[in-house]
Amino acid sequence: MTSYVSMKTMTRDAVRAEIRAGRYAKHTAGLAPGVLQSNLAILPETHALDFMRFCQRNPKPCPLSAVSDTGNPMMFTLGRDIDIRTDVPGYNIYRHGKLSETVTDLSQHWRDDLVVFALGCSFTFEHALMRAGIPLWHIENDTTVPMFRSNIETVPAGPFGGRTVVSMRMIPEAQVDLAREISARYPLAHGGPVHVGDPAALGIDDPANPDWGDPLPMGAGMVPVFWACGVTPQVAIERAAPAFCITHVPGRMLITDVPEDAETPILNFQ
Repeated sequence: MTSYVSMKTMTRDAVRAEIRAGRYAKHTAGLAPGVLQSNLAILPETHALDFMRFCQRNPKPCPLSAVSDTGNPMMFTLGRDIDIRTDVPGYNIYRHGKLSETVTDLSQHWRDDLVVFALGCSFTFEHALMRAGIPLWHIENDTTVPMFRSNIETVPAGPFGGRTVVSMRMIPEAQVDLAREISARYPLAHGGPVHVGDPAALGIDDPANPDWGDPLPMGAGMVPVFWACGVTPQVAIERAAPAFCITHVPGRMLITDVPEDAETPILNFQ
């Protein structure tokens, strides 16, 4: 297996090739700077319109960057030769709203009625934060950013709804405003934070015990900053309980060819 340290030195195409070959199956934070990373929700066509409405009504946690043609696993608006069946480090398969299994390849699970939704990820703007001198502990220590179920309700659409998931990063107090300003430039990657400061205000009782990802040290002089998170659709899927659907494993994203600062998610790489 290829190490995270080695992956950080590779080009975007090389990173995706390692993932496709099954040689890397960990988180993608800090990889392939300069391009948009995306969360995934893959649903039968019968649920696609309701889910698209859910994304349209909740653009902060669900910044829609691409929708596939029904039954087509090739994401040609996100890049050249992106095959959604193989190009993500890990996939969660849900049946009736319950996590059934986790796999690294969807070739045996793909169906002709599936529609892929790609939703921009905050991993995208982390490179800009680091370029500005803002340290990110989870990248420096090869862990997955912590994610929590918050008390922020989404706007429902059909069977989809529930609370917003947020990701947390500890930012030096003197750099919080800078982090806010930089991340706001990336609306396709959740934009600016939804909350700064006390986790309890978001209904998070124990920030050392995330629902997904790994805990961060709560060091002196550091402030917890929370961004809307693309794991929100997984909570909505739990509530909708479709007979079958697929998401990414939290923290393991699709790396696209879309520039990180693109003003529109609709590009054509064919």
